[in-house]
Amino acid sequence: MVDISKIKKEMKNNKLKYFVYFFLRFLIIICLIRQLFIGDFENVCLCVLTLILLFLPFIIEHHLNINMPNTVEIIIMVFAFSAEILGEINNFYEIIPFWDTILHTLNGFLMAAIGFSLFDILNTKLKSIYLSPIFLCLFSFCFSMTIGVAWEFFEYGMDKIVNFDMQKDEYISKINTVTLDEKKSNNVVTIDGIDYTVMYDKDNNELARIDNYLDIGLNDTIKDLIVNFIGALIFNVFGFIYLKNRDNDKFIKNFIITSKC
Repeated sequence: MVDISKIKKEMKNNKLKYFVYFFLRFLIIICLIRQLFIGDFENVCLCVLTLILLFLPFIIEHHLNINMPNTVEIIIMVFAFSAEILGEINNFYEIIPFWDTILHTLNGFLMAAIGFSLFDILNTKLKSIYLSPIFLCLFSFCFSMTIGVAWEFFEYGMDKIVNFDMQKDEYISKINTVTLDEKKSNNVVTIDGIDYTVMYDKDNNELARIDNYLDIGLNDTIKDLIVNFIGALIFNVFGFIYLKNRDNDKFIKNFIITSKC
């Protein structure tokens, strides 16, 4: 049976978190209704997925018996909304040049915080397991980078299998390649100052004419991993300081998940 008084007390003590939750939920439902009227059922599914992701921190906190800081929960909710509703449905990835970069940097920071917290809980509770601060931070960093790489695998798979364009293309005016080496001797051929590219099918019909040359996702993937690296590194610098001075480091405590037990 649901304890209504307990829920009311929780909402009263965490007003900002619940305001963000209900406000974003309201915006997502408005977006969902709009997509239904438009008839874009792919975006309807994205809205439903975002509603689930919005509620995920509450489920995880309850079932895993952990205390998730309000800061982390708010970041997760805002991240899900920014990635799916603003990024995908409202095309912020194209409208705002650094939107994707901001989200991947934030993801690197957040995943490092989660990896750090998981092993910090084990470090505190199990006498058989103990990692020094430097190795705990290394684990956190590797955890974040692994999540980042797994996501890039997912993007690549969706692009190849479902014909999406999650690895966003980019116009470039210079390429370095050994493929165009006529002698096939592995010498790099540099082509610079590319003004436009024309694409033809096998019957010599023009398919498309584009500015410069089209990079099909490589730059986007590497850039995403670099900013994930930066986000993870920033967190672990603060994480290392926190481990050395737990009682006085108030900033990083806002991102550390703890056990209720």
